[in-house]
Amino acid sequence: MKSEGAINTFPNTELLNWYDGEKRDLPWRETNDPYRIWISEIILQQTRVDQGLPYYERFVAAFPTVKDLANAKEDDVLKLWEGLGYYSRARNLHYTAKLLENQFSSVFPNTYKGLLELKGVGPYTAAAIGSIAFGLPVAAVDGNVFRVLSRYFRIMDSIDEAATKRAITELANEVLEKQYPGNHNQAVMELGATLCSPVRPSCEDCPLSISCAAYAENLQYVLPVRSKKTKVRERFFYYLVILAGDEVLISRRSEGDIWQGLYEFPLLETDSRLNEPEILMRLKVGEKDVVLNLSQEFKHILSHQRIFAKFVLIKSDSFANSNFTSVKTEKLKDFAFPRLINRYLEKQSLVIVEEF
Repeated sequence: MKSEGAINTFPNTELLNWYDGEKRDLPWRETNDPYRIWISEIILQQTRVDQGLPYYERFVAAFPTVKDLANAKEDDVLKLWEGLGYYSRARNLHYTAKLLENQFSSVFPNTYKGLLELKGVGPYTAAAIGSIAFGLPVAAVDGNVFRVLSRYFRIMDSIDEAATKRAITELANEVLEKQYPGNHNQAVMELGATLCSPVRPSCEDCPLSISCAAYAENLQYVLPVRSKKTKVRERFFYYLVILAGDEVLISRRSEGDIWQGLYEFPLLETDSRLNEPEILMRLKVGEKDVVLNLSQEFKHILSHQRIFAKFVLIKSDSFANSNFTSVKTEKLKDFAFPRLINRYLEKQSLVIVEEF
């Protein structure tokens, strides 16, 4: 699967020289602090750099040390994470910070194996932290690295297959510049993120192009090979936004589903889209309640799910016999909601107009 003599053919010097002159100016590249590198890597796991950068800056400003994060309230952590998605990342950060503070005096493990034992830290993240913060000679292999090496070495096997992933990981460790593992890992990832992109690779500007097998055979638009198609689940959410005076009902989402620990309005979920009479009937709107508005449909796309949501805004006399929490509408901004609900709140004023 891999080329013979990979170490001798991979242009590490050209790659590192390119990285030194062309790398993006990013704050986590200005430090060897494992805490800040950890924060940046977790944020960037499912997030583009341009989107993740302001979150990183706010996060380290609010929690500049492991101790600060460990002592924070989960709601405050989730609120800062609001809008990034994949909220298990934030909960794992909080859990691990408390573990490091309580059991290891806020000191990160300085071995690959030790880093792997931290919650939310997998092989890629452990290698990234280890190589950058501690100089560990371990290749950090993410989607960018799979793409760069698949193209450079003309790997025609599907990178969706476990055997191919193992082979490319071995190859990445073989070509790793052991003297500068942190810079090497960042250089390959930077190359994949900026020049060796999925759709329109900039091969003419690439420091690897002179010896890249895919470029030589015009296969850069074919590689890497993908064989699996992600199955996407559709879900239909109908939220009941019940107002009594200047208060509204909310609840915290439980474990075992998306958005765990975030807040939402009372929810009805169905397997198919409902029309307006069906929505009102299924939500069991009370006889004395007044329907103020049925929102447009909001669409929210996750990696394996598509959420279609509507909001029914209702004026009620009271919250009698409710199992939900009532809060002042002006305080909603203090709670961490999924981006889907925040999009609704940005469009909808929750102040009751008396003529209703």
